[in-house]
Amino acid sequence: MDIFSILRLLLGLSFFLFGMQIMSGNLEEIAGGRLEQVLQKLTRRPAAGLLTGMGVTMAVQSSSAVTVLLVGLVDSGLMPLKQTVAVIFGANIGTTLTAWLLSLAGLEGENLWVQLLKPENFSALFGAAGIVLLMFSKKDRRKRVGSALLGFALLMQGMELMKDSVAPLADDPAFARLMVAFRNPLLGVLAGAVITAVIQSSSASVGILQALSLTGSVTRAMAVPLVMGQNIGTCVTALLSAVGAGKNAKRVAMLHLLINVIGTAVCLVLFLFLPAQSQPVTPVGIAVIHTLFNVTITALLFPFSKKLLRLVEKI
Repeated sequence: MDIFSILRLLLGLSFFLFGMQIMSGNLEEIAGGRLEQVLQKLTRRPAAGLLTGMGVTMAVQSSSAVTVLLVGLVDSGLMPLKQTVAVIFGANIGTTLTAWLLSLAGLEGENLWVQLLKPENFSALFGAAGIVLLMFSKKDRRKRVGSALLGFALLMQGMELMKDSVAPLADDPAFARLMVAFRNPLLGVLAGAVITAVIQSSSASVGILQALSLTGSVTRAMAVPLVMGQNIGTCVTALLSAVGAGKNAKRVAMLHLLINVIGTAVCLVLFLFLPAQSQPVTPVGIAVIHTLFNVTITALLFPFSKKLLRLVEKI
C-alpha cells in the first residue's frame, strides 16, 4: 500500500464522513420540530419507545443525533428521564441499518438487479436526483431532500474509495501482522472504541471495518470485539453534549454508555463460545454481527431498565 493509496483512503473517509453529516443534518431539518413531538408522544410506553427509537434513528441515520436530542429534551424538562431508556435501546438497533446499506458494496454477480444494488451504480442515481432538486427546486424542503440524497451519494462513493484504496492490503505482510494483534478481544474492543470516539460515528467506523473485510484479512475473532468497541465509542458524542447540562441530562448520556459497556462485558463472555472464529467475514457478516450485538444487549438488558436507571442515579 503506497502513499497514493493512503491519500485515496483519507479522501474516501472524508467523503464518507461529510456525506453522513450532510445526509443526517438535512434529514433532521426535514423532520423539523416534529421529531421532538414524536419522541414525547410515542415514548410513554416502553415498547412504543423502543420502536420509536428504532424508527427515528433509521430515518435520520444517526443514533448519536437521537441521543443528543434526548439529552436536550431531558435537560429542558420536556421529557422525563425514564422515557429515554427504551429510545436508547431502539436507537442502538436502528443505527445498524447503515451497515446493511454499506454491505451492498460486497455484492457479486452480473445480473442487472444485482448490478443496480451496488453502491457505485445506485448512488449515482441518488446523486443525480439530488443535484436536480437542489438546483431547480424553489422550496426549501425539496432542496433539503436534494441535499440529503447528495449526502447519501457522497457517503456511498466514500465507501467505494475506501474499498479500492485498501485492496492492496490483502497481500501486505505488515497489515497481516497488525490484524493478528486484534485477535486479542480486549485490544479489539479498545481499538474499536478509540477509533469511533475520534471520528464521532459508529456508522463510519463500521464502514471502515467493512471496507477492510473485503481484503479477506478480517476474521470473526477480530470483527466481533471491534464492533463491540465501536458501540462504546459512539457514546462520546452524547457525553460531550451533556457537558454543562443538568444532572438528568448527564444521566441520559451515562445511561447510553452504561448500556453499551455492560452489553459488551456480557457479550465478550458469550464471544468465547463463538464457533469458527478464524473464518473471514464479509461486509454482510459485519452487518449481521452489528445487528446481533445490539439486538442481544437489548433482549438482555431491556427488562432491567428500572435497575439501570437506579444505577445511573447512584453514579
